[in-house]
Amino acid sequence: MLHSEKLQIYDMLKKASDSFYGFGSPSFPPERPDFIDDPSPDESGKTQAPPPPEIEIAESGALTDLARQVVSCSRCGLCAQRRNAVPGMGVTEPFVLVVGEGPGEQEDARGLPFVGPAGQLLDKMLAAISLYRNANCFITNIVKCRPPMNRTPTPEEAAACMPFLRAQVKILKPKAILAAGTTAIKTLLNTKTGIMRLHGKLFEFDGIPLLATYHPSLLLRYSDYKRAAWEDLKIFRAKLLEINPEYASIKNAPFGFPEGGA
Repeated sequence: MLHSEKLQIYDMLKKASDSFYGFGSPSFPPERPDFIDDPSPDESGKTQAPPPPEIEIAESGALTDLARQVVSCSRCGLCAQRRNAVPGMGVTEPFVLVVGEGPGEQEDARGLPFVGPAGQLLDKMLAAISLYRNANCFITNIVKCRPPMNRTPTPEEAAACMPFLRAQVKILKPKAILAAGTTAIKTLLNTKTGIMRLHGKLFEFDGIPLLATYHPSLLLRYSDYKRAAWEDLKIFRAKLLEINPEYASIKNAPFGFPEGGA
């Protein structure tokens, strides 16, 4: 049984219990580490998400126009419980596009990506290789609305949001992409293989170099993976220097992601 199916059963049981007893019971949803790969009946290595629905994207390249479409989007059920959609943030001509999974509680409250504890660690990881959201990066997620209880987005939800991400890539024209976590790499590469096997490897997305590493939220829970994440970032930095040796001249933050982990 997929983790998303377990969550659906849990939601139904909890609602029935709350209705019977007349008050809300505490929430203890079944946990799922980010790096666990859900099984798939497809043996080809490809997920079976439906093709992304057509969507009208502004051809002018205006991020503000695209953000308005994200904020008013109702293409999947995630819009029903969101407080704020989270289109993304960063510079308009980024060297690197960072793609995570989806907004969490603080991101949903503020309408900005990676602003909680995981975002603070992400900033340190990026700064360690001379990347900054206010200088040479744009940060976004596969889905732009928070999934209930921060669960993993379903393939259908990811597919509904992918036209927005593809439009962002078209508008921003990043020179490289950093995929953070299993959901990001599975969706971008349309594969069922997860982060444990794909981290630290270089791929391409629409002709753009792409590297996957662990999601910072996983690193906060499982610090043993920080050393491997640092090795991933060094590989990514080498690729970035190959693309543009001058990018590393940007120095800003005093903190870093030291050898062996943060």
